[in-house]
Amino acid sequence: MAAGTALYYHSAAGKARLEAVAALSPSLGLRPSQKKVLFISSSRWWMRRRREGKAGSISISSRATARPVVRPGLFSPVAMEWQECTTELEVDVPCSVAYQCYSERETIPQWMPFISSVKILEDKPELSRWSLKYEVLGRNVEFSWLARNMTPTKNQKIHWRSLEGLPNRGAVRFFPKSSSSCRVQLTVAYEIPEILAPVASALKPFMEGLLLKGLERFAAYAKERHSKIPQP
Repeated sequence: MAAGTALYYHSAAGKARLEAVAALSPSLGLRPSQKKVLFISSSRWWMRRRREGKAGSISISSRATARPVVRPGLFSPVAMEWQECTTELEVDVPCSVAYQCYSERETIPQWMPFISSVKILEDKPELSRWSLKYEVLGRNVEFSWLARNMTPTKNQKIHWRSLEGLPNRGAVRFFPKSSSSCRVQLTVAYEIPEILAPVASALKPFMEGLLLKGLERFAAYAKERHSKIPQP
C-alpha cells in the first residue's frame, strides 16, 4: 500500500470488510469490535481509537493530494485599475514656445476643461496642488491632488506624478515639425476612482476626448501668446 495513505475503519462496515482490509496486512491485527483510524506513512504506523456512535465506513484517502487551506491576509490590498490616455495635436508655434506655455502650470485651467485650479507651493515650486471639478459621464466629480514636477527636458518633455490625493502621472512631449510648428503629445495615467468604476469602459474614450479638446484650446492659447512676442 502506498505511503501517506489513510484507512478509516468502523464496525458498522461489517466484519467481512475488516477481514478484507486485514488480509492486506495481517500484522495490523484489526478486530471488528473496535473503531480505529489507521494512518500509513513511509516508516511508521499510527493508530488511534475513535469514539463510538459516529457513522462512517472504510475509506481510503491520500495525504499527498490533500490541499492546504490558504487563508487570505486580513488586510490584503485590493489592486485598483489604472487607465492611460494619450492624445496629440500639431500646434502652430515653435517647440520652445509650446514648452514655455505648458510650463506655466497655473495657467492650465484656462485651456484644460476639467482642471479648475492649479496652485504652486511658494516654498517648494516643484510641487503644485490641483483641483478637478467636472461632470463625467453623468456623474459630478471633484478631486484634488498634490503633484511633483519631475526634472524636465527643456523644449522636449515635462512630466509629473501625484504624491497624494487622486493617484495619477503623466507627460507632455514636444516634437518639432518645422521652425514655426511642433507636435504636442499628452499622456495621462490615473487610477480609476470608485465613483467612476461602473463606467470604466467608457471612461477612457471620454477622457481622451477631453484631453484633445484641451490641446485644441492650448494650441489657440499658445498661438495667441506667440503672436504677442516681438519677432526679430
